[in-house]
Amino acid sequence: MALDLVNTVWREHGAEVDQFDDLDGVRAWLSDHDMDGAMDHVMDGGDAGAGLEAVRDRLVRAREAVRDTLEGRGSAGLNDVLAHGSVRPLMRDGEPYELVVVDEPAWRPAWTAAAAFVRMMAERPSRVRPCAHPECILWFLDVSKNGSRRWCSMESCGNRAKAGRFSRRHKTTA
Repeated sequence: MALDLVNTVWREHGAEVDQFDDLDGVRAWLSDHDMDGAMDHVMDGGDAGAGLEAVRDRLVRAREAVRDTLEGRGSAGLNDVLAHGSVRPLMRDGEPYELVVVDEPAWRPAWTAAAAFVRMMAERPSRVRPCAHPECILWFLDVSKNGSRRWCSMESCGNRAKAGRFSRRHKTTA
């Protein structure tokens, strides 16, 4: 989830594209991560557009904070995002569960993604990597057996790199 948040900005034909430039992109991200219900808590009888804009603002802040951490610019922003919530362990019908508590409902999706990032970094920090393609700005979690994955996607960046090497080799031999 955290890397999906970071990867809501990508390059297409040399230009950066931001999924959150419009509210439909925010809705799609929330839906993709089963957070449609987050909007119910934000609205509280108010304007759905304003509530979604508040969620977008917090998601963008979390995205920038996670990217800053990944790119070595420090984790102060991430800690600021995380300061807006916590997890409360509880029991229900004899089963443990965790309740996410946020100081404002619009923070729930951003806080959840930031907390997921911290958990991921606690478990496998060396497997979180940027794509090796020089024009790509995406990040991925390397789940390959030997930990040697280099591309966010073999179908796009990996193939572009291989095609470029092939083209350069054949230009020098022709």
